[in-house]
Amino acid sequence: MITRYNPFAALEHFPESRLFTDTLSRWLDETTAGRPWTPPVDIFETANEVVLKADVPEVDMKDIHIELENGTLTIKGQRKFESEKKEKGYHRIERSYGSFARYFSVPDSVDPEKIAAAYSNGVLTVTLPKKEIAKPRTVKVELKAN
Repeated sequence: MITRYNPFAALEHFPESRLFTDTLSRWLDETTAGRPWTPPVDIFETANEVVLKADVPEVDMKDIHIELENGTLTIKGQRKFESEKKEKGYHRIERSYGSFARYFSVPDSVDPEKIAAAYSNGVLTVTLPKKEIAKPRTVKVELKAN
């Protein structure tokens, strides 16, 4: 016989636990439309730059703001819900809408004057070039026999 594990089984005998489980169930069952939206981000580094890629589908370029201040890169934006289209009868809305903000610490090795951003196919790419001093370089040392 298989017994299903219930981590909250011990709490079922307490009236307070009912409030907790009801609240938790309601929170998990809600659509994400009312929750804050945080776009996923990938960050990787090459020999010459640090690159940040954020998935921001259906966000207009004019609604994306990128700033660098005191070593913190800020990406803010908004994905708007198209409520004007009343001919569609939505059964479920799982995609999140609204404003978002992401903050990233930028290393001192980045040249703030050369930061660039591009937006293509719903992906925002922010390129943070490294300063010349921070780039790896190879120095050939000649070995002489005494």
